[in-house]
Amino acid sequence: MSALVQELTAALGQGSVVTDPEVMAGYAHDEAEWAPFGGPVAVVRPRKTADVARVVRACVEHGVPVVARGAGTGLSGAANAGQGWVVVSFERMDRVLEVDAVQQSVTVQPGVVNDDLRERVAREGLWYPPDPASAAWSTIGGNVATNAGGLCCVKYGVTRDYVLGMEVVTGTGEVVRLGRTTAKGVTGYDLTGLMVGSEGTLGLVTEVTLRLVPARSGVEHTVVGYFDSLVDAGRAVAAVSAAGIVPSAMELIDRFCLRAVDEWKNMGLSAEGEVLLLARSDLPGESGQVEADRILECFEKERAVYAVRSTDAEEAEALFSARRLAYPALERLGPLLTEDVCVPKARVPQMLAAIERAAERFDTHIGNIAHAGDGNLHPLFIVPAGDEAAKERAKQAFEVIVDEALAMGGTVTGEHGVGLLKMRGAAQELGPQVVQMHRAVKAALDPRGVLNPGKVFA
Repeated sequence: MSALVQELTAALGQGSVVTDPEVMAGYAHDEAEWAPFGGPVAVVRPRKTADVARVVRACVEHGVPVVARGAGTGLSGAANAGQGWVVVSFERMDRVLEVDAVQQSVTVQPGVVNDDLRERVAREGLWYPPDPASAAWSTIGGNVATNAGGLCCVKYGVTRDYVLGMEVVTGTGEVVRLGRTTAKGVTGYDLTGLMVGSEGTLGLVTEVTLRLVPARSGVEHTVVGYFDSLVDAGRAVAAVSAAGIVPSAMELIDRFCLRAVDEWKNMGLSAEGEVLLLARSDLPGESGQVEADRILECFEKERAVYAVRSTDAEEAEALFSARRLAYPALERLGPLLTEDVCVPKARVPQMLAAIERAAERFDTHIGNIAHAGDGNLHPLFIVPAGDEAAKERAKQAFEVIVDEALAMGGTVTGEHGVGLLKMRGAAQELGPQVVQMHRAVKAALDPRGVLNPGKVFA
């Protein structure tokens, strides 16, 4: 046993430090296919902030990198360990500490699951909007680390829009509080916003205070549209935006993904067209019906082969469930790499066409799901297990899609983060001067370079 592991075990207790290689293997990486990882020297499962600070100080002393881990649902490799690293898993720090119904805020530990948080604050008539597709498993700490989005973000924003303050362990092992709990506050730099989306490279978040909003009425009007092509569906997305409509969700799923869900769950969704576009309005009363009808008009104008405003709430919910099931359904077919680019909404048709061209050029199958309402597209690369030539073609297509998104004024990641998979594209998007600014911030907050090194802007 190494001196570091002995020190951690003595400080935190044997039950909090895992060294069994078979157990540690399950903590070594997230769900990013093809992102490299190594075997950790230990997995630490702290129960309180002081434990986390102790781990970081020990890692600084021994010169060993440390990576934070939530539920491991990430898709960029940001939570991947390097060989000999320490993994800090926040699975035991999973308490909702306080719900303030007057201030409309909640304070939680990082291991709280997104859906569990929503369920808890709903008892107070409140709602936490960010809802990544992995909301049933992903944790608030991971959501904060990647600035996660989700289906509702087209109207309600992403994680950063709801983080008021946090407690953080810095790269020197100090514990600091950032942000505020008040409704307003402009003291100093926005260091809280800086931490959101930093992917564990600037600090380990041990407590988060989140802004909440009043619960919605619960009545949503769903519009369903099937299209013969990705480009037609993209034009419908652009038309909704051009009409000044902001739906509460607008999701795209192509036939390949629908068929995978059908084969898994027998939902019968893939028979009507090549692409399914789902949109919702959550405006109250008659306003919601009017907005839904306007969305329906946009779908019909852009050549939907079938479009309707659903009157069956159970059926509508099943359709959105199918969208959430698309990723795990495709995972059943073999290794799956998920791309994540975001383009201006007016360029969605062109970006979808570019994805189709890349699939043809590199002879690789690409499924498509998207938070289409905000231009966030998720091409899915499915490669037969063990086919190295197909894997290389898919990697080339992946990079071309990144470049196409940048050429259209977009970004290399809308919500998954940079991690290991998007470092080239991120450097290209930001440019050398801005990358250097990021590195300067990193050096200031993590002077010994122990926090998730080699990720994002290495």
